[in-house]
Amino acid sequence: MARLRLLLLAAVLALTAGTCRSFEFQEATLDAIHLGFKNGSLTSMALVQHYLGQISRLNPLLHAVIEVNPDALRQAARADAERRSSGDGRVGGLHGVPVLLKDNIGTRDVLNTTAGSLALLGSVVRRDASVVTRLRRAGAVVLGKANMDEWANFRSAIGTGGWSARGGQGKVSAVVGFPLSLNCLLSPTDLAA
Repeated sequence: MARLRLLLLAAVLALTAGTCRSFEFQEATLDAIHLGFKNGSLTSMALVQHYLGQISRLNPLLHAVIEVNPDALRQAARADAERRSSGDGRVGGLHGVPVLLKDNIGTRDVLNTTAGSLALLGSVVRRDASVVTRLRRAGAVVLGKANMDEWANFRSAIGTGGWSARGGQGKVSAVVGFPLSLNCLLSPTDLAA
């Protein structure tokens, strides 16, 4: 009988967990983010503000983010408005979700694309890389550029340990806790397709 009560309690907790009005950012999955958008416990603005706060707090130590997009909050506000105006809330799989791009992925906006090198600082990229075009079409919010080995370690077969002239020595960037990495977007099952 005690085992049955325990199973019943576990079932009730599992059913009510999805209806909780608070949102746990630290280990949020894309599914949890979608659920938060759907049930109103999360907005794109809140998500972007959270990750900007994490960057502000942790980046001086980690050097994981080389540049933050000054337009990210505006993009998030637009995503929230689009989600509200869609009526049933149906939008693309990455709609309003912040993503970081490596610094060698071209963006036509105000973000630099330098491959971690000071030699390319201020250079103009005329169009988005195809993966960025797909991300934008899917509604992703480009949060900024991530640090990387200078020139993607192209100059040597021996790793440089994450150093770049522009971003310095990077450390465990996963600690920042972004819900989506670009690697998953390069797979055949990517959400932006």
